[in-house]
Amino acid sequence: MAAVGCCRRFCRAGWQPTLQFIRHGSKSVTRHWKPMHFLRQKLMAVTEYIPPKPPIPLECMPQVKPVAKEDGFVKLLHRQVEETFRENNMIAICQYNYAPGYDIILMRHRLRKYNIHAKFFPSEVVRTFLMESKYKNLLPLFVGRNVLLVSPETRAQEMLRVLKRIPQINLLGACVDNTIMSKEGFTNYAKLPSVEATQGEVVGALSLLPSQTSALLQRGPVHLISLLDQYVKQQNGKGAEGKEGGDC
Repeated sequence: MAAVGCCRRFCRAGWQPTLQFIRHGSKSVTRHWKPMHFLRQKLMAVTEYIPPKPPIPLECMPQVKPVAKEDGFVKLLHRQVEETFRENNMIAICQYNYAPGYDIILMRHRLRKYNIHAKFFPSEVVRTFLMESKYKNLLPLFVGRNVLLVSPETRAQEMLRVLKRIPQINLLGACVDNTIMSKEGFTNYAKLPSVEATQGEVVGALSLLPSQTSALLQRGPVHLISLLDQYVKQQNGKGAEGKEGGDC
């Protein structure tokens, strides 16, 4: 009784016993696993939820750029560039830096004396034309502001003479008779004589050989004739001396 009273007193004070009795034993199993019926498996497979595919992000979608319609003025510039390259035999590409308007007018006036014209076209228009033409190697020259010096004739010396007076315009390259040249190549080409002078030299060289040949062929007969004349003169002199001796 004393122990029971002591236990009640400790429990009231909040004391918990250190020993607790726990029941150990087998649990009662009321449900066992059974395989699903075949029809139920088919029904579950048919009615299985299929989540929708996530939409393709816009970054992965092929973006179709809207085709920009060319302005009428751009078409006109394209036509002018094509005509410039088709109708001129000499096309020089120059870098155009800032220069006073009076110097540009004076340069154009000096170039017109030799039938050379200055053409100003946007680089984008010229590059678009060159990409689809046979002058693709000229593309690296069209960077920044450029000016084209064109002429239906080949006037390289005259053009270089005019450009020396205007340092704001620098020669980058040229195309002469469908032949692309660098700045050094064009400068060397300008030092060559004209076509008329070259033709005259060729004709002179060709006519010199036949004249020398004819002179060599005629040298033998002429020398023979001179020798025969000299022999005839000597024989006539001897005959005259013989006659004089007989008379005496």
